[in-house]
Amino acid sequence: MTPTTDEPLRSGSSIVANTTAGYHILKIDGYSFTKATPTGDYLKSRPFTLGGHRWFIRYYPNGSTSEFKDYISIFLNLDGIVGNEVKARYQLRLGDKVGQQALTLLEVSTFTSPRGWGYPKFVKREELEKSTHLKGDSFTVRCDIVNRQRVPHRGSDGRGRPSKHLGDLLLAEKGDDVVCDVGSQTFAAHRCVLAARSPVFSAELFGTMKESNTAGVIHVDDMEAQVFKALLYFVYTDSLPKTKNAEDEDEDEEEACLSTC
Repeated sequence: MTPTTDEPLRSGSSIVANTTAGYHILKIDGYSFTKATPTGDYLKSRPFTLGGHRWFIRYYPNGSTSEFKDYISIFLNLDGIVGNEVKARYQLRLGDKVGQQALTLLEVSTFTSPRGWGYPKFVKREELEKSTHLKGDSFTVRCDIVNRQRVPHRGSDGRGRPSKHLGDLLLAEKGDDVVCDVGSQTFAAHRCVLAARSPVFSAELFGTMKESNTAGVIHVDDMEAQVFKALLYFVYTDSLPKTKNAEDEDEDEEEACLSTC
């Protein structure tokens, strides 16, 4: 008799976020001269690239608004016109040494071309001027960014999917350069697609068997035309064609053929 146990069955899985991380060091030279910048005006850093996007930092020596006139304000912005939103976590802090402080990234922020995120009360000017961060009338700001990589969206209409475009190419019979002869029917196709998707077709078209295929015709024996049509559709689209009244036996036969090609 098999022993029983009261412990529930368990399983586990994980989701790994597709991200890239990096940092940029901005050095503010001539700090005392930048203090002449009016409140609300900023000095712009040179653009830099992290995570596949170009960024720049806005430095407000006298605060971004009158409310923060006693502070230095720092903001992170996307550079140029970006069509899609960029989601990223970031931190701006004084200093440039790795491990100088524990990295505390903010929550995920959505960046668009005109809109930036940052710290209106980055540091009080009085405190900066008394600290060791200000050396020789200069200080540095480190910007850490963890960028979420964009995952292509597969919409219900299939736009943007290579399989959708290849399926359209097959149905339109454009640019075909090989004919598959199956029973009493012929099917136009494309050599490169067939060879890339099936080792059998690759051998027939480009391998040791190509000498017997000088006329650009592939003869397929022992397969019904409708089954081959479904196979060809699968080769191009990674899916079986939809049928209104498909019998279970036919589907089993088609899937068996697909698994062996």
